[in-house]
Amino acid sequence: MRYGFVIDQNRCIGCHACTVACKEEHNVPIGVNRTWVKYIEKGQFPDTRRHFAVLRCNHCDDAPCIEICPTVALFRRPDGIVDFDGDRCIGCKSCMQACPYDALYIDPNTKTAAKCNFCAHRLEVGLRPSCEIICPTQAIVSGDLDDSTSDIAKIVASQKVTLRKPGKGTHPKLFYVGVDGDLLEPTMMEPQSMHLWADKHQGEDLYALTTTGGRKDNTSALLDRLREENRVPSNPGLAREVYDVPHPTPWGRMIAAYLWTKGIAAGSLLVAATLLAAGYKGDPLLSLVSPVLALLFTGLTVSLLVFDLKRPERFFYLLTKPNPRSWLVIGGYVLFVYGIFASLWLFFGLTGRAVPHVVLWLTALFAICAACYTAFLFAQAKGRDLWQSPLFFWHLLVQAVTAGAAALIGLGVLLQSDSTVMGALTKLLGGSLVLSAAMILAEVSLTHVSEDSKRAVDLLKKGSLSGTFWWLVIAMGTLLPLLLLISLTIPIPAGAREAAATVLSVSASILALVGLWFFDNLWIKAGQAAPLS
Repeated sequence: MRYGFVIDQNRCIGCHACTVACKEEHNVPIGVNRTWVKYIEKGQFPDTRRHFAVLRCNHCDDAPCIEICPTVALFRRPDGIVDFDGDRCIGCKSCMQACPYDALYIDPNTKTAAKCNFCAHRLEVGLRPSCEIICPTQAIVSGDLDDSTSDIAKIVASQKVTLRKPGKGTHPKLFYVGVDGDLLEPTMMEPQSMHLWADKHQGEDLYALTTTGGRKDNTSALLDRLREENRVPSNPGLAREVYDVPHPTPWGRMIAAYLWTKGIAAGSLLVAATLLAAGYKGDPLLSLVSPVLALLFTGLTVSLLVFDLKRPERFFYLLTKPNPRSWLVIGGYVLFVYGIFASLWLFFGLTGRAVPHVVLWLTALFAICAACYTAFLFAQAKGRDLWQSPLFFWHLLVQAVTAGAAALIGLGVLLQSDSTVMGALTKLLGGSLVLSAAMILAEVSLTHVSEDSKRAVDLLKKGSLSGTFWWLVIAMGTLLPLLLLISLTIPIPAGAREAAATVLSVSASILALVGLWFFDNLWIKAGQAAPLS
C-alpha cells in the first residue's frame, strides 16, 4: 500500500479551500501552511494568463527528511505516508534543508517542525483527507497507488502526469495533471517585490515575529531580496511569481559560527599532531595549549548547535532517541569522542609525559572526522544544491588546518613559543591558505550541474554577496595574509626582525580567521538563496 495524491490543475479554480480546510483540521497557525496555492503570470497585457498550483508535502518514497532527522521524528508509515511525531522533534530545522519542496515549517506555537501528514488520523477511521473532501471541483484525488482499481492509480496510468523535481531521486507521490511546468520549477520564474495584494516581505516579517517571540529576524527577507537582484532579465515569456506564502530560511549566523568554531576545535589538535609527528616536541603550545583550545572550541561548537535548536531542552534526544543514519547524530558522537581524546592529550600534557603515538594518531583521525563530517550532513540537505559540492569535504579539512594554525600562532606569540614551532605553524598556515584559495576559486569557476547551484555561485561572484566575497574572503582573508607571511622571508635588520615577525604573523592569523568566518557566513547565505518552491 502506497498512498499518494493527484492534483488536477485543469479542475482547480484556485479557491484556497484546501488551504483553509487544512488549517482548520490541524490548527495550523497564521503565517505557516501545510498546503498552499501559488500563482504565476505569463505574457504582457492584454495577452496574459494566470496559472496556479497546489503545493504541499510529496510523501516521497525516498524522503530525505527522514534520513536527516536526528531523532526519528519523521518516519514512513506502512501505508507510505511520511508522518511526523512532534514529541520527538528538537527543532533543528535540518529536515527543512533536506526537503527539496519547501514542505516543512516550524510551528510558532510548538517550536517543532510540521507538515502535511495526509490527514492520517482521518484515513485510520475510513475518511479521506480534509483538503480532498472540501475541494468543490474534485481536483484533489487521494488513494492507494498500488491498487490498480483505485481512482488515483487509473489517473496516473492513463493521463499525462507531472512530478516536482524528479531529478532529486526522492520518488515523490504527489502527481499533477495539467499544471504549467514553470510552476514546479522555481528557477523558471522571475521573483517580484510585490504580490497581488501586498509587499511580499510583510508576510515574511509576520512569520519572523511569530516564530521568534516578537524578535524580528531579517534573514529570510534579505535572501529573498538577493534572489530578486540575481534574477534573469525580464522578458515577455518569463513567468512572474505573483502570489506565494512565506518561505523563511532555516539556518543563519548561528550555523556559520558553528562551522567556524568547529574548524578551530578540530584544526588545533590536527595541526599539533602533525607537528609532533614531524619531531617538534617539548613546547607547551603543542602539549597543553592545543588540547585546551580544542576542548574550549568543541564546547562552543556544541553550545551553538544546542542554542540553535527551537527546542533546546530536548537536545539529549540525540542520545536517547537517535537516528543512526543522520549525520547530525553521527557528528555529535564524533565531537564527543574527539573531546575524550583531547582530554587524554591534555592529561598527558599536564603530567609532563609525551602523548602516546596511538593517542596522537587517533586524535588526528577524529580531528579530521570532526572537521569534515559537516560535508556529509550538508550532502543530506538535498534541497540545497550548492552544498552538494564534492570539494566541500576537502575544503573543510583545509579550513581546519588554516583555523588551527592561525589560532595557535596567536597563542604562541602570547606564550613566546619556540621559534622553530612558530616557523612551522606559519608554513602550515601559508600552505593551507594557498589550498583554500584554490578550492574557493574552483567552487565558483567549475561548471555547475543545476541552475540553483549556478545562481548561488553567481551571488558570490557578481551578485549582492560579491563585495563581501571578493574583498573580505579573497582579498582580506586569503591574499593579504599570504602576502604578510611571504614578507616574513624578506631580510630585515636583526633588531627589528623579531618584532616584525610577531606583528606580521599575528596579523596574518587574525585576517585568516576573519576570512574564514565571512566565507562560512556567505556559504550558508548563498546556499539558501535559491527558492525551493
